[in-house]
Amino acid sequence: MKIRSVLTVFVVLICCACNKKDDSSSKPQSTSINKILPLGASRVEGARPEFESFRYELWKDLKENDWMFDFIGTQSDDASYPIFNNSNFDIDHEGRSGWTSGQILSELNDWLSETGSPDIVLFSSPGGNDLLESLDYNQTLTNINAIIDALQENSSDVTIILELLAPGRSDFMTTELTNSFTQMRQDIPTIAEQQSTSTSQVIVVDMNTGFNDSYLADDVHYNEAGADFIATRYYNELINILEK
Repeated sequence: MKIRSVLTVFVVLICCACNKKDDSSSKPQSTSINKILPLGASRVEGARPEFESFRYELWKDLKENDWMFDFIGTQSDDASYPIFNNSNFDIDHEGRSGWTSGQILSELNDWLSETGSPDIVLFSSPGGNDLLESLDYNQTLTNINAIIDALQENSSDVTIILELLAPGRSDFMTTELTNSFTQMRQDIPTIAEQQSTSTSQVIVVDMNTGFNDSYLADDVHYNEAGADFIATRYYNELINILEK
């Protein structure tokens, strides 16, 4: 049963990676005072209506409270979202379904050269797909650190929010997966502390505590309630960071 579940998620991730188009058209660089880069894999990209990204719920929270901001990224979300406060959803992001930390690292500098420097990066579920694929754990940590290095080299005052990643569905989380997720949650605060500088904060946000099966659309992806849960955790951190 658990083996079938793992294989099902891998198929979903691969299919999402194949079916989602890569938006190669160049976008004008943002001039917003709060440029926010949502960075990660399928939990960033979403695949509405099958499962949700947190981005729409976070966008609504920010809009409702009159924050000036702009989501940036080379990718565009082509799903349908309701208009909110007389505004259309900001569809830009850097989520790549099925991508590992190594793949993200290999393309990050090219993405940044296209989007321009973000002020804030929402680094979603760091290493999540690496853990699902049982890739070398130490290499995953090296890649996460290198991604942070690349972001800070691009902009010395970028703020990076690192997730303590939310779990998958309880009947999907094998002992091996549970152990690797737990280890990553233990290592993320150390990474944040070591990588923070006098001008570039690396901040940890806890997406694990309080997260449960009712927030999942499938083995690992958010439903609307889960997307709102994650968005609220981000929003509560962002209000201490955003410029006015």
